[in-house]
Amino acid sequence: MGKQIVPVKSVVYALSPFQQKIMTGLWKDLPTKIHHKVSENWISATLLLAPLVGTYTYVQNYLEKEKLAHRY
Repeated sequence: MGKQIVPVKSVVYALSPFQQKIMTGLWKDLPTKIHHKVSENWISATLLLAPLVGTYTYVQNYLEKEKLAHRY
């Protein structure tokens, strides 16, 4: 009892070190995918980018005014 042989099937997956096309599907047609995502979610994209662009513009304007203030 208990000495019965059970066949075990296992598959081992591995990548060849010489394989160069590992993630081609991720980068294929990337600009179209990005355009599609942004066009579907343009409100969310605007709410994300507007504070970033506004902050960057404010900082650049502040630094420029600070540079010009030392001239006079």
